[in-house]
Amino acid sequence: MSQLILAFDTSAAHCAVALLHGDTLLAAAHEDMAKGQAERLMGLLEDMLDASKTSYRDLEANAVGTGPGNFTGIRISVSAARGLALGLGIPAIGVSTLEAQAFGMRGPVLSTVDARRDQVYLQGFDYPGAPAPQQRALDTLADLASPPDLTIIGGRSDAISQRLNTRATAPAYPLAEALARVSATRLSAPQPRPKPLYIRPADAAPPRDPAPAILS
Repeated sequence: MSQLILAFDTSAAHCAVALLHGDTLLAAAHEDMAKGQAERLMGLLEDMLDASKTSYRDLEANAVGTGPGNFTGIRISVSAARGLALGLGIPAIGVSTLEAQAFGMRGPVLSTVDARRDQVYLQGFDYPGAPAPQQRALDTLADLASPPDLTIIGGRSDAISQRLNTRATAPAYPLAEALARVSATRLSAPQPRPKPLYIRPADAAPPRDPAPAILS
């Protein structure tokens, strides 16, 4: 039986959502926003479900982006995913942005997310010496393993590809759709509850508005 998976991400300045049925993308939406994700996310999900003539009760699982990225944004979506899982009795599956961007790509991939201030989060896939998730300054990347057929995807990919003398390209799928597709490959095994992938410590200054609590 084909699984119906709801996926969403608020780890950056956006709300991104997707609805996947088996291998078919039923609907997706992406709204850029610097703030307000907490207020917009559930309405955007409901709009998409209504347009697809489905409801929360039809879902087999929900997938959520766990970062790295904006601390408050990650907590918003992870909290929503845990709440939906608890209320609906379905699994919530966490997938990092770095994993999602690499999904569907062939050959060695270095997946990156802009961490601002000439810093990036990165993770390598499918090559010897591929780096684990970490934060690096752009001017420290020369020591990374760089096979000749390496592809760079994600934030600051053009700048990184120039430093490593390789190519940059776009991910195979938009982020929310990729989250759903990765999650579909994990449904057959029990999954841990999603939790934020922060990588770096929080900034010293707390946000003006408190972040939503993560359900225990």
